[in-house]
Amino acid sequence: AELVKEAGFPDGVFNMVQGTREVVEGLIDHEDVKAVTFVGSSPVASLVASRCRNLNKRVTALGGAKNHLIALPDCETEGASSDIVVSYAGCAGQRCMAASVLLIVGEGAKQDELLKKVVEKASKIEPGTGPGQMGAVIDAASHKKILGHIEASEQGGAEILLDGRSWLDGPMAKDGGCWIGPTVIKHNSPDDKTMKEEVFGPVLSVYTVSSWREAVDIENSNEFGNAACVYTTNGGHADWFIGRFRAAMLGINIGIPVPREPFSFGGLYGTRSKFGDMDITGDGAMEFFTNRIKVTSKWPVPNVEECISGETLADERAAASGSGAVDQANFAGRM
Repeated sequence: AELVKEAGFPDGVFNMVQGTREVVEGLIDHEDVKAVTFVGSSPVASLVASRCRNLNKRVTALGGAKNHLIALPDCETEGASSDIVVSYAGCAGQRCMAASVLLIVGEGAKQDELLKKVVEKASKIEPGTGPGQMGAVIDAASHKKILGHIEASEQGGAEILLDGRSWLDGPMAKDGGCWIGPTVIKHNSPDDKTMKEEVFGPVLSVYTVSSWREAVDIENSNEFGNAACVYTTNGGHADWFIGRFRAAMLGINIGIPVPREPFSFGGLYGTRSKFGDMDITGDGAMEFFTNRIKVTSKWPVPNVEECISGETLADERAAASGSGAVDQANFAGRM
């Protein structure tokens, strides 16, 4: 808030209010608040949207995500592996666009090469806040949840290809903070808890599918609808997936498919990624943050010979050109 004021914004344009449920409900209920936006977990997004709806108040509430990446056998493994690691481990995996599931189509040397490169590159990430490093997760509750998913997957028979729990006793953890390193889990079933629920941490669930259809069915069946991506070098293959994904922001060889303005950002209606109206950027935001006003007008015809005759500009031009064409319908009201 101090930086915004220092930048020259007038008092009252930007305000920060700290608090939890009581403060949120107070903002929603206040008659001077005409619209509400929210980004957070799906349960809270649903509550915020419902409360606003009951007040007939405009709202856009973005919830959780379970973003899927699908790697086809023809993908370019070097670029795809780098993008996959950035997608799931960037920001410690704590952003709504982070990938959490990698579906590898088919088995063979190319698929093994991709997975090997993902593990190798993720294993080189160091704890910290500098370039090429990954920071701590937000708090102890989040840290506990992430660890719980890793442990549940391991106990369920999944293979831990890269174990971020090695950071628990590292030097950064001793200095404070909730540290857990990039983790890659290879699952035996698409029904594993970690394959379905939002982990919100640097954890990548990997599962091998036998066909394109199986990959799309897994992506379509999840309750969220935020983002999805396909890795391929074939445009026709990409087009097949883009037409079948059940998510609002789609990528082709881009694991963080964040659309830039003037395109809009937001999850898919009818899923647990989005509640309410419009999107938060682009034309959706223009509609959300403004009112569309319709003005219908009618003016008396001035007592001027040119107006009384009903002759239009089109008529004048036709006469001047000698074409003889007549404008049979015009906005002067004459038919």
